[in-house]
Amino acid sequence: MRILFMGTPEFAAQQLHALYENKDEHGWEIVGAVSQPDKPKGRGHKLTPTPVKIEAEQNSIPVYQPETLKDGAFEETLRALDPDLIVVAAYGKILPGYVLDYPKYGCINVHGSLLPAYRGAAPIQRAIMDGLTETGVTIMYMAAGLDTGDMIDTCVVPIGENEDFGTLYDEMGKAGAELLIKVIPTLENGTAVRTVQDDALANYAHKIEKAECALDFSMEAKALHDKIRGLSPAPLGFVGLTHDGSMSTVKIVSTEVVKADGEHGTPGLILEADAKASRFTVACGKGVIAVTALVPEGKGRMSAGDFIRGRKIAAGDVLIKKEL
Repeated sequence: MRILFMGTPEFAAQQLHALYENKDEHGWEIVGAVSQPDKPKGRGHKLTPTPVKIEAEQNSIPVYQPETLKDGAFEETLRALDPDLIVVAAYGKILPGYVLDYPKYGCINVHGSLLPAYRGAAPIQRAIMDGLTETGVTIMYMAAGLDTGDMIDTCVVPIGENEDFGTLYDEMGKAGAELLIKVIPTLENGTAVRTVQDDALANYAHKIEKAECALDFSMEAKALHDKIRGLSPAPLGFVGLTHDGSMSTVKIVSTEVVKADGEHGTPGLILEADAKASRFTVACGKGVIAVTALVPEGKGRMSAGDFIRGRKIAAGDVLIKKEL
């Protein structure tokens, strides 16, 4: 089987790595990896390759980075590669009909949710932000709609109560890779089962917008904690901090729910700053959360203990929602 892979971020690179590691056992030939063009990053705006490009080059897999797939722009290359199957994972571009219709075994997508729930761009973040205790990976046939194709197989991934997007993202990548290696042989031998999605059960995981990252401590403690960990380690939720008559911006990396209910003071009020325990507690609309790690304005990530010792933040300071 000739396989063409299409993907961009680390989640996708894990799928490509699994294909490469298992290709000899199954007799697969990875004919190429299609990824988004390199983009400038950091203060120097240096062009940075995508994780999929890095993974492909490490294993001598040809890399293709078309600016567009529209209007047949990739058709000549596609015919030259002549894949029997196209595997897609977080590629980041809509596939036109000439790509979807080309392979003998179709185009399949590794999606980070239990479809039809959380179709769209940010399924892993949204699952955490919504307070779910489990999510999963779905492998499906690709269709013209957004994550609407028939499902082939799924696996469930639990979400820990303090787990953030970074750790769950890695676990989901590994789970997806294992499922992918299980599914492809069923396509080859004709035993894959197609399950039509129930559109009535669908919801959409829209891309995280910067305005959503503004934290509001009038929320209930559990809901705010879920939002913070869904945004961590990137892009991170932010809030204004009033201390010694001045205002600065801090980004919150990690929290814990101390009390889930009850009123404990004005929302955003810092109740206790404990450097030894490396946390400061904050009143919410209902309940209390403890901040355990953060990024102060103009600084790098640090523990709450270091922040308390360095800035002398104290009980009585206030965290205020900061509008863009």
